Amino acid sequence: MFDKLIVSILWNEAKEPLFSVEERIEMLREVVGDFPNVEVDSFHGLLVDHASAHSATVLLRGIRAISDYEYELQMALMNRRLRPDIETIFMMAHEAYSFISSRLVKEVFALGGNITGLVPPSVEARMQRRMFKIQNRGA
Repeated sequence: MFDKLIVSILWNEAKEPLFSVEERIEMLREVVGDFPNVEVDSFHGLLVDHASAHSATVLLRGIRAISDYEYELQMALMNRRLRPDIETIFMMAHEAYSFISSRLVKEVFALGGNITGLVPPSVEARMQRRMFKIQNRGA
């Protein structure tokens, strides 16, 4: 669909992720490494400013459910107001994955549930190592 895709991670101090931005960049690079037209990057601030700095003309956003659409529509309209030259395209998740969120995967994993097939094997392995460290720190 695109000649080049940049997967970008927002530095969001308001969230407490299981992995740092640097670790998430590493994981993404492992997963998309076979695709020469895919880059992984991170940014602070506004997505449209980041996109503009990369001469991007399209923001590709995933939609899982109606609740995603409501939020993403607001963001797309604000982004259009800020940068009318950048268009937003929404892609629907396959129904087999429409319920997946990082919060839910982390919760199921922390409670001992099976997340095979919900995240790439390399990510699941990192999650197991991280959880092992967390559990041993608390012991």
